[in-house]
Amino acid sequence: MIFKDLWILFLIPLCCGFVLWLNGRGRWASLRFPSLRLLEDIRETWKTRLSSIPQWLRIVAIVLFLIGLAGPRFILQETISSVEGIDIILTIDCSGSMAAEDFQINGRRTNRLEVVKKVVDEFIANRPYDRMALVAFAGVAYPVSPLTLDHNWLINNLNRIELGFMKDGTAIGSAINSSLLRLRKSDVKSKIVILLTDGVNNAGKTDPLTAAEAAKTLGIKIYTIGVGTKGYAPFPIQDLFGQKFYQKVLVEIDEVLLRRIAELTGGKYFRATDMESLRQIYEEIDALEKTKIEEHGFKEYKERFDWFVGLALLFLFIEFVLSHTVFLRIP
Repeated sequence: MIFKDLWILFLIPLCCGFVLWLNGRGRWASLRFPSLRLLEDIRETWKTRLSSIPQWLRIVAIVLFLIGLAGPRFILQETISSVEGIDIILTIDCSGSMAAEDFQINGRRTNRLEVVKKVVDEFIANRPYDRMALVAFAGVAYPVSPLTLDHNWLINNLNRIELGFMKDGTAIGSAINSSLLRLRKSDVKSKIVILLTDGVNNAGKTDPLTAAEAAKTLGIKIYTIGVGTKGYAPFPIQDLFGQKFYQKVLVEIDEVLLRRIAELTGGKYFRATDMESLRQIYEEIDALEKTKIEEHGFKEYKERFDWFVGLALLFLFIEFVLSHTVFLRIP
């Protein structure tokens, strides 16, 4: 049995003590005798021996009432479920080249970053038991959020990532280092980094392969994703009059490096050339090894306050009857 409002039970000693105090006030003799010798020959009867029964019935009734107010309940069904979770760092390139509009959403031309954010949003929503963190990078790496199970907050931070909010460039080594720092205090069995980029490492002071070696030592897998069409991609540019037009830009992704990083850490390299292929990549990653976590939950309760309130009323009724019949006191 458990109680909904356990604190009410702490009132029991206080209430019982108050009842005993009230009863003690009325113990003065109603009739005064000049000498106790007049009462020496009067023997104690069973009524006098049991005269305190109404008082104790009243105390028991109060205790039962308070237990009922505390909300006693029984667990009818306890659920024990095993869920699987891992710690995931979502590392996203937000350099200037992510402005290329070679992807589409509902037939509308959209830049790479917006498509990535939409797919990552879906990925987060599909893994409610995983702790995740966000790292954005361009010329430097920026930790957007720490590991968290608050996925609504995580998605809000994901939506804050915009093009041009940090120094331009592609610092893949720095991005890996920053991702590893997010996992340094993690004690779960499986830890992965999903690194997405559309360029070639050209910034930062950390060599990507050196960072990958550190990840391997720590037992952290890195899954790399190269995003962008093969060949030339349309890049939006504004002319002097503010009119938007597109210029074809050659897509350069260092697939050799990304593949090497993935292989070195036990991960896998993927290439996404459109929104659907990007979604499929995250779905494939979704099938990774997971750590089992046993959760206990309670689905249904049976309230039992009526038992205690009913018994309390019964004891009060008995106390009332006895006090006005067998144990009736005449002042």
